[in-house]
Amino acid sequence: MSNNFRNNKFVRIPRIFWDLTTNQVLTMQFCHGQKVDDVVFLKGMKINPEKVAKKLLEVFAEMIFIHGFLHGDPHPGNILVSIEGQGGFSLVLLDHGICKKLDEEFRLEYCQLWKALILLDSRKIQHLAERFGVGKYYRYLPIIFSGRTIDSKSGIGKGMLVEEQKKMKQHLKALEMEDISSFMESLPSNFLIILRTDELLRSTVSKLGASKWVRLLTYGKYASLGLSLKSNPCSDLTSLALYTRLIGNIEYILLRLTIGVTNLVLWMEKLKRCLNKFYGKMSAAGKGMSTMFFNIYFKM
Repeated sequence: MSNNFRNNKFVRIPRIFWDLTTNQVLTMQFCHGQKVDDVVFLKGMKINPEKVAKKLLEVFAEMIFIHGFLHGDPHPGNILVSIEGQGGFSLVLLDHGICKKLDEEFRLEYCQLWKALILLDSRKIQHLAERFGVGKYYRYLPIIFSGRTIDSKSGIGKGMLVEEQKKMKQHLKALEMEDISSFMESLPSNFLIILRTDELLRSTVSKLGASKWVRLLTYGKYASLGLSLKSNPCSDLTSLALYTRLIGNIEYILLRLTIGVTNLVLWMEKLKRCLNKFYGKMSAAGKGMSTMFFNIYFKM
């Protein structure tokens, strides 16, 4: 894992002393730092907690979507913030006891899943859910990962509308315990450890004050970069890296444009509903005023 981040000025991975490491004890180089979710410490050191959250998400997104490698236990005690580093701080990743190498097929399909989740591409989500062995429960994947229903009318990172929440509660009431057990048992082992990792990251990022939008956009960006690695005609390593980043950035820009257009359309629809409601109230008020003047006139 250290080789993947050797050029990243925001990441430090302590050296492991393998000759002093056993099946029960992992011996690593000592590093100074505070727990990543210690907001008081960060503010005291003039470090922006939201910037730390963004870098934390970027590190794990790169780890999963690009390198196909996973640190499966990123609780705050295993991630320190050190004031050392060219960027004003660095993240120190500890305890590599629960690490997993993702196979290339899964990595690519997970990248595709996140791109589909961002765009709410229901057909693609259903197809990938079938590939993961949970096709029957495909409509729940957007809720698990992005907090939106598969047919959501709200913008990305905005959460569910009241109507969507009511509809979702009805769907959940229809589920039986055996459905939940079947869903969990059908998930690949890679998926389970990713769910654990993502839940721990979400908790930490929330404590640091970052919005849902930051997480979703970061994952969308690195999923696009990860997909650009799958087919590359360049043989030269330098050209390969440049070409890959170029294609990934183009895909990410297109993704951002799609999100922007979608959010604009949703905003316009919301504005239209508000104007129609306002017009209806004004019309009703106008009719009421006309009736009142009509009654006054005839009483005179």
